[in-house]
Amino acid sequence: MKSHFAILLSLALLFGGLAAAEASPAEMISGFRLKHGEGRVAIDATLNRIALEQAKAMAARDKLDHDVLGSFGSRIAPSKAGRAAENIAYGYDSFEKTLDQWITSSEHRRNLLLSKASRVGVASATSATSHRTYWAMEIAGDYEPPRRLVAAGTKTPPAAKRKASVQSCRVRLLGLCF
Repeated sequence: MKSHFAILLSLALLFGGLAAAEASPAEMISGFRLKHGEGRVAIDATLNRIALEQAKAMAARDKLDHDVLGSFGSRIAPSKAGRAAENIAYGYDSFEKTLDQWITSSEHRRNLLLSKASRVGVASATSATSHRTYWAMEIAGDYEPPRRLVAAGTKTPPAAKRKASVQSCRVRLLGLCF
């Protein structure tokens, strides 16, 4: 009876340890984001493709460079994201090590904590010449919902009037709008 318990305990520890070691990049990023007040992210096929293209291009040229395939804006456009960011790195043999490096870097950390991000793509590629592993992560959120339009003939709420007047003023002097 004791040996059965020991075997079951060993299996539970083994499989529990494997499950923890096999956490996906999205789960690892989500865990970090949740600890810092942001929401979870899920793997997105389009962002994965963009990340893979970026990682492969850096590996092919053996160069760490955000613009190796063109501007970030042009590369991220197919994701139709309202907001997006990219982290890149090289030299780490696992995503966990790469993520740790990004967390300790203020710019990369800011990208990981992109407000209202909901989607992520992560990929790596290895250089044939230097054998370095290049990593790319694309993180994105959707556009903000459009503002509700006020129908003609209805009263504009005071807050909306205030916003409209501030946005239409070119110069405000002594409370007057010009």
